[in-house]
Amino acid sequence: MTKLRTLDYKWIVAIAFILGIFMDILDTTIVNVALPAIAEEFGVNDSTIQWVVTGYLLSLAVWIPVSGWLGDKFGTKRVFIFALSAFTVGSLLCATAWNLETLIFFRVLQGVGGGMMTPVGAAMLFRAFPPNERAAASAVMVVPIAIAPAMGPVLGGILVDQLSWHWIFLINIPIGIVGVIFCSVMLKNEVQPNPGRFDVWGFVLSATGLPILLYGISEGPTRGWTSTVVVGSIVLGLALLTLLVVVELHKREPMLALRLFSDRMFRNANLANFMSSAGLIGALFLLPLLLQQLRGLSATQSGLTTFPQALGTIAMSQLSTRMYPKIGPRRMMFAGGLGTAVLTAGFLFVDLETSLWWIRGIMFARGIFFSLSLVPIQAATYSTISRQDQGRASSLFNTNRQVASSVGVAILATVLTQSLATQTHGATTPQALADGALTAFHYAFAVAVVLALLAALFALFIHDEDAKASMEPIAKQATPVPKEAATVP
Repeated sequence: MTKLRTLDYKWIVAIAFILGIFMDILDTTIVNVALPAIAEEFGVNDSTIQWVVTGYLLSLAVWIPVSGWLGDKFGTKRVFIFALSAFTVGSLLCATAWNLETLIFFRVLQGVGGGMMTPVGAAMLFRAFPPNERAAASAVMVVPIAIAPAMGPVLGGILVDQLSWHWIFLINIPIGIVGVIFCSVMLKNEVQPNPGRFDVWGFVLSATGLPILLYGISEGPTRGWTSTVVVGSIVLGLALLTLLVVVELHKREPMLALRLFSDRMFRNANLANFMSSAGLIGALFLLPLLLQQLRGLSATQSGLTTFPQALGTIAMSQLSTRMYPKIGPRRMMFAGGLGTAVLTAGFLFVDLETSLWWIRGIMFARGIFFSLSLVPIQAATYSTISRQDQGRASSLFNTNRQVASSVGVAILATVLTQSLATQTHGATTPQALADGALTAFHYAFAVAVVLALLAALFALFIHDEDAKASMEPIAKQATPVPKEAATVP
């Protein structure tokens, strides 16, 4: 700890952020690998076991929106440590679950911490880094955002195959303990001077509307989009969220500062990020299914095939950071979206005999172009947001990302499910079934291409002059970094 104390405080915040977000994002992919083993142990079917994932996602949807206000009111250090602790304790409880019902309940508790960690951590990070250093901060964010989703299937497969499903939760314990100790000793507790009163109606409407909407979207591919449950959930969720917008725009101190979307830079960056996240997570959902269901790879082998995307993202992150002040977010994000679209289109030519090294090459190149999008999105989105609004802006940004991920998976899963039914109908031989299934996957990947193209299109609405503060060289910084609003040891 003594050597760490000599670090610039912004890098201490970056370390804390990485510890938290890595656990949070890793959890979203590692659990999927263990679902068959959990279902077998508890003797439940596939539709029921999905609640292990759904319960966690719905809990995230409740706590992400309110996290910004909590951090501003009680201090980012306190809330971040609480989130780390809740996630760690929740992980321990999940590992000790004795039936499906208790596991789902503990996953909801785990989601309380998971929902707060990323928004509060991101707010701490961007408050610690001045605007003209946020490209460097974004390069820090690339590491967990890129590695965790790719590492999840690999690590999950190894733990389930060699030990048991309990270890996918137990692995969080030592990381969480180290994170809590580190943050307790090293972080400052920053409290915003005017956080406002707790917005009861804003919390109630967001805590019901968003989970109900996400539930309907997540159930659409399995129940069918005309199902009463799906249609009712989506309609009710949208109605509640519409009411939320009306209420929040008329409140003096809203929980969700929707007025921030009137800011051109913040609005356009969120639109581009929505499409980028939907396409990225959607494609990461499709490829393991193709590799495991059609190619017969194990979860571990599949994970090792998708992992090169993370390597490409990390390899490009430092160059993207240096390019950002010279090229600007508009052209970088457009190139990132367009390149991702072209490379995703490469999966349209992948068949049952395609070399795995060719697939790994595509994934590595996708990672390079993802970095071109990710660094400017993270650096530019908050360029015109005041320091006081960073927490609530982070809540909105992460809510947008969570919804985008759910929408992307739902869209591609629906296309895949319906195409499978159509393309394999009447097939009487194994070869015909395999060919029909492969065509269905190609249709789904074609939609992922469209999402990436939409990300590139929305990038064109971004104005580089709006991101000027984040593009200035460090030596030309015009004003000193604002002091902490309030610090408590």
